[in-house]
Amino acid sequence: MIGYYVLVVVVAYLFGCIESGYLVGKLCGMDIREYGSGNAGTTNVLRVLGKTRALLTFLGDALKSFIPVMFVKYVLCPAVPELNAGLIQLVTGFAAVMGHDYPVFLKFKGGKGIATTAAAIMAFDWRMGLISFIIFVTITACTRYVSLASITLSAALVIEILIFHPGRWDLFVMCVLFAFFAIYRHRANIKRLLSGTESKIGQKVNVNDKKNQ
Repeated sequence: MIGYYVLVVVVAYLFGCIESGYLVGKLCGMDIREYGSGNAGTTNVLRVLGKTRALLTFLGDALKSFIPVMFVKYVLCPAVPELNAGLIQLVTGFAAVMGHDYPVFLKFKGGKGIATTAAAIMAFDWRMGLISFIIFVTITACTRYVSLASITLSAALVIEILIFHPGRWDLFVMCVLFAFFAIYRHRANIKRLLSGTESKIGQKVNVNDKKNQ
């Protein structure tokens, strides 16, 4: 059984290393990590390059975890029924998030993993995915702080897994890991939120200016 876990971790991590924001930036003649917040995720692409390119980034970041988890869920698990289906799905999603956050091909400098996390959770359990979507949209709409919505979404996973999968402490631990790394990757945003200097959605970045945060 260990061999299957090793296989999905390696494959999903490599999927996660496909850094959509970086590729979109390169198509525009820039390294997106050198502008705005210095992040390769959707929010920074939105601020620097606009909505269309941000949408492409979001879709890429979401699909690179959604596809591996769905493959494991509907192909691998039925073929190997003795596998712990829920656990190996979350392990697969988490590996993709780690690839996004720490891509080996980009010297481990990636994004913050929220779109990748949310897509992995959606593939695992649509109810949790739907709640995550509602949380994100609601908080973003009310506060215009994407970072606050991302942090809240991530923390809520720990509660959601207890509600929808009670007694599954293995799944609980995985959701704690998802939440921990998402919040850790937002540590600079948390400082700016507390100091009142965090950027809100809709704020643009001058593409002639290098990284300013």
